[in-house]
Amino acid sequence: MFDMVIVGAGMAGAVLAERFASAGKKILMIERRRHVAGNCYDEIDANGILIHKYGPHLFHTDDAQIWEYLSRFTDWQIYHHRVKAVIDGKPVPIPFNLNTLHEVFPKSLADKLEAALLKNFEYGKKIPILELKKSADADLQFLADFVYEKIFLHYTEKQWGLAPENISGAVTARVPIFVGRDDRYFNDRFQAMPKRGYTHLVENMLDNKNIKLLLNTDFQEVMKLDDGEIFLFGKSFEGRLIYTGQLDELFGKKFGTLPYRSVDMKFETVDAEIFQAAPTVNYPNNYDFTRITEFKQIHPVKSSRTTILKEYPQEYVAGVNEPYYPIFTDEARAAYEKYSAELADFKNITAVGRLAEYRYYDIDDVIKRALSLVRSEEVGVRSLKTCSL
Repeated sequence: MFDMVIVGAGMAGAVLAERFASAGKKILMIERRRHVAGNCYDEIDANGILIHKYGPHLFHTDDAQIWEYLSRFTDWQIYHHRVKAVIDGKPVPIPFNLNTLHEVFPKSLADKLEAALLKNFEYGKKIPILELKKSADADLQFLADFVYEKIFLHYTEKQWGLAPENISGAVTARVPIFVGRDDRYFNDRFQAMPKRGYTHLVENMLDNKNIKLLLNTDFQEVMKLDDGEIFLFGKSFEGRLIYTGQLDELFGKKFGTLPYRSVDMKFETVDAEIFQAAPTVNYPNNYDFTRITEFKQIHPVKSSRTTILKEYPQEYVAGVNEPYYPIFTDEARAAYEKYSAELADFKNITAVGRLAEYRYYDIDDVIKRALSLVRSEEVGVRSLKTCSL
């Protein structure tokens, strides 16, 4: 009955389902949650505000083709995200930039540090904090130590439960010092939010007669792997399986549990028009939570109240909370490679997405990955002519 089974109705699964279904493939999509859109899921709360149930998700990309592809399924609300971090009680712009210098230091010192940055680095460059700490310049060493202590160190320890030195450079590079005056959190060409939200966008993508959606169902309830073979509803399945969940779960955790970090999401209603100085404010020090997001500043709406979200990082425990972030240590990566090798025994299974590939993807990255997979298929050239990607 089905040519393909896709496990997971998040962004990766939705893109793949839409593309293959548009090419005439019959798709069964299995999703353990009661909704589509994965961690991008959003909904209108009691205050009439569009909130992101699994934390803020901001769309940004430099890829015009990805922008054009998504634009088939949504109208856009142009949005440039801004973030502040509380340093010594004062919210200042981050990534730490030349404007931030002048907000936290006296003018003479700020001018001196700015001159040192411009002498050693190209204007507009982002320098990972751990790279800056290696500088031989005394002024830059002072700046690196200040930013490391005030913004980076304790936030990272809270977020990951590890010292920064024990985390992959792919993660630490995401907290740079920016040699410029652009206070936007992202510098990409296209920055916007789906006008009616991510859930509506994904629902539009899956609105295809060739896609059958099975919600509130763990894939293990209807599928199993046995001796290199896939069984669906108790019968051998000869089609293609695309898996976007945790790879250790696909193989019954036979090589152990892959480690993740989770977050306890605490939503609060505040009787105020606006609660804070920016859509997101980070709290590197002194608080158990890492950041507060105010969704009314992301999705503007008239309301005498506002909704905020405090994020409390915590250990991931299977069946108790959600696996948000793979932990990028050498040990964790080695464990993942064992599962990846096991996957190679199944010629008709492909793992796609943050959990399945055990890596960090932004939204545009995972869309690009999914579309790249479609293009690599034989069906891609002949049957997906409506897609310019």
